[in-house]
Amino acid sequence: PRGATPEDDTAIVLELAANPKDRAENLMIVDLVRNDLARGAQPVTVQVDKLFDVETYATVHQLVSTVSAELGDKDPVDCVRAAFPGGSMTGAPKIRTIEIIDELESGPRGVYSGGLGYFSLDGAVDLSMVIRTLVLTPGHLEYGVGGAILALSDPEAEWEEIRVKTRPLLGLLGVEFP
Repeated sequence: PRGATPEDDTAIVLELAANPKDRAENLMIVDLVRNDLARGAQPVTVQVDKLFDVETYATVHQLVSTVSAELGDKDPVDCVRAAFPGGSMTGAPKIRTIEIIDELESGPRGVYSGGLGYFSLDGAVDLSMVIRTLVLTPGHLEYGVGGAILALSDPEAEWEEIRVKTRPLLGLLGVEFP
């Protein structure tokens, strides 16, 4: 969450940047993305542009890293196929985790955890994971939220993280996450 004062906010940013669990989660995802991109792009061009940056949004601070690669003569769609589902949605080991998710979840995730972005005519691709996104269809509202579970995870802290992530949207609707 964001702090109530600028001082609180700064303390939260510093705590997030140094948190061993959050850094381990972020690094695991960076490693997965590097591996996935190496299968779909030119392997020697895969690079980590940013590692462990903290970005600030209206309601949260987010620990982020950026991985990029050049396609060369590779097809952009093949690169995206190699990278999906995204490591931030599956964890590692990726294939086994996908199998476990399929066993535990009651059905398809829909747009949640998919990709949203563009493929340009010059071959550039820019996609983001679809998280914390409201999907409204006639008579139905869906809001997917999740978190990564690691060996360092504290179940109560993970539950609170879910509550924090749901608060902005559910607050607009006048409801609270259980």
